[in-house]
Amino acid sequence: MPRSPLPPREGISATALRAPGGRATHAKNHLPVPDSIGEWLESEFPEASPAARRSLLTEGDMRDEAGRAVAWDDAVIPGGFYFFHRPVPAEERIPFEVGIVFEDEDLLVVDKPHFLASTPNGRFVRECVVTRLRVDLDLPDLVAIHRLDRITAGLLILSKRPETRGRYQRLFQDRLVTKTYRALAPAPPEGLELPLVRQSRLVKPDGGRQVLEVDGEANATSRIRLIRTITPPERSAVSAGPPRRGTEAGDRQVREAGVAEYELEPITGRTHQLRVHMNALGLPILGDPVYPVDLAPDPYDFSSPLQLVAAELAFADPQTGRPRRFTTQLSLDAASVPVT
Repeated sequence: MPRSPLPPREGISATALRAPGGRATHAKNHLPVPDSIGEWLESEFPEASPAARRSLLTEGDMRDEAGRAVAWDDAVIPGGFYFFHRPVPAEERIPFEVGIVFEDEDLLVVDKPHFLASTPNGRFVRECVVTRLRVDLDLPDLVAIHRLDRITAGLLILSKRPETRGRYQRLFQDRLVTKTYRALAPAPPEGLELPLVRQSRLVKPDGGRQVLEVDGEANATSRIRLIRTITPPERSAVSAGPPRRGTEAGDRQVREAGVAEYELEPITGRTHQLRVHMNALGLPILGDPVYPVDLAPDPYDFSSPLQLVAAELAFADPQTGRPRRFTTQLSLDAASVPVT
């Protein structure tokens, strides 16, 4: 896809829409090409009002990929990309701040708080790291170059310059970044030998939030190491500090076993991988609203953060070859899990 000719507006990137037809292979190249931009928008957005569709050209500043302004009666470029700013409603603020860990001319490394999305995603467009920092730091080209779940805290690397972005993105694509996480979960039961490597096949069914382990060739690998066991069991995170979101069975498990701190290293990067692997071992991460039971929490319920932090990222810089290592300034909720 060509780069958008429209700069972000209020930190939000322009929407890209591809017209039917054309010679290149894409999802709509087999469809007939409408006679005009207006006719095309009517077919793309049949439920929108005529005024809303026309506003994409005016308030939305619709442009073709060459940056030319688009008129209602213009002919459609077959298979062409068009860009516009869509209206984005206000969002209730997520009451946590992003911490700056490191910055140079190419990269911005931050500590993402729990509950704040990394990038625009579904319900959260304004309330995410990328949109916030584009506005706060006046960095319109800022882009996250890897993923971090909304409810996971810790290190997130963002690219400041399109000229060098691809080199850093390839590090993650080629699995050349060592990622280390810390987590709090029930202490391991007798008979579970740690450290261990968990390998399994993970699949996310359509329409579900939980990722499942299924039979078949493994596509996900995690290293799991016990750092320390926190005792006594009856003074665990369940019985101290604020209430913990969870199930009765999960609370009982923590009371009986106590809490432990783990070091987790995802060798692959599947969705929810660490959370699924820990749950499969009978060690669900504290505060997890999806595993072992999907509690469908309100995204504005901040009472029980997931006790999972992206703690360290290390790689060889693709421009200099020098080793780089970043460490989070965040900690797990140790205040509610006293060590004795």
